[in-house]
Amino acid sequence: MADQGEQAGAQDSGEQPAPDEQLVRVTRHGEGGHVAELALNRPSAMNAVSTAMARAIGAATDALAADDTVRCVVVTSTSPKAFCVGADLKERNSFTDADLMEQRPVARAAYGGVLALPVPSIAVVEGYALGGGLEIALSCDLIVAGTEAVVGLPEVSVGVIPGGGGTQLLTRRVGWSRAASMIFTARRLGAQEAGELGVVDEVVPAGSARDRALALAGTIAGHSPVGLRNAKRAMRLGADVDLATGLEVEDACWRATAFSGDRREGVRAFAEKRRPAWPGR
Repeated sequence: MADQGEQAGAQDSGEQPAPDEQLVRVTRHGEGGHVAELALNRPSAMNAVSTAMARAIGAATDALAADDTVRCVVVTSTSPKAFCVGADLKERNSFTDADLMEQRPVARAAYGGVLALPVPSIAVVEGYALGGGLEIALSCDLIVAGTEAVVGLPEVSVGVIPGGGGTQLLTRRVGWSRAASMIFTARRLGAQEAGELGVVDEVVPAGSARDRALALAGTIAGHSPVGLRNAKRAMRLGADVDLATGLEVEDACWRATAFSGDRREGVRAFAEKRRPAWPGR
C-alpha cells in the first residue's frame, strides 16, 4: 500500500486489465529451466494488487510450489517504475466492509503463496516497493535492489496496518526497534539505507537487479534440489524455536537429504570430478 503522494498516480490509476491480460507472467530460465521468473505484470498501475492480481499471484505460486523441476524462483516486475506499490486503493475505496472481508483470504493466499514457496526465492526491487509490494519482497529469501529503489510500509498513514506479513517478516529481518521505526513513522527508505538496515540484502546499480538475481538463481539452481528444499525447510521451521528444538528440526531435514538419490549422486560426482546430474529425489 503506497503512502500519500505516490498513491494517486501509482495505485489509483483506475485502469482495469483486459480479460485476457496476464497479471502474472512465469518464464523459465537456464539449463533445464530450473529457474522460474515470476513477473508481476500490471504496469499501468505499478502492480497495485487488485483482487484479480492477488488471485493470479496465488495461482502462480501454487503451481510453482507443486513443480518439482523448479529449484529457484525470482520475483520481478514488468513496470519500469515499481516492483509493486501495494494494495489497489481505487478498488478498496469502493469496498463495503463485507467486500473487504471477502477479499481478505484472497490477499492472504497471495502473500502466503510467495512465503510458502518450498525452494529459494529472490525478489528484484527496482523503483517503488511499498506496503504489500515490500511484503511480497520480504516473503522471499533474498532481496536484490537497484540503487534507485524506494521501500516502505506506510499502512498506518492511511488507517490500516501491514497485512501481508510485514509486521512479522520485517521484525524478523531487522529487529524490533528498526521495524517499529519504519512501521510507526510510515517512512520510505532509499536503497542505500535499506541495505544498511538489512531490509534488502544486496544493492546493485539501478537497472541491474534482475540480472544479478538471475545470476544468483542460476548458481542456486545448480545445486541439489533435495538439498535446497530441505535446507530452506530447516531454516524456516527452526527460525523461531529454541536451539535444542531447532537442532532436531535440522536433524530431520538432514536425514531426509542424506538418504536421498541426490546425496548419492553428489558424492559420486565429486569422486569422479564431474558435475552432478541431480535426480531430485
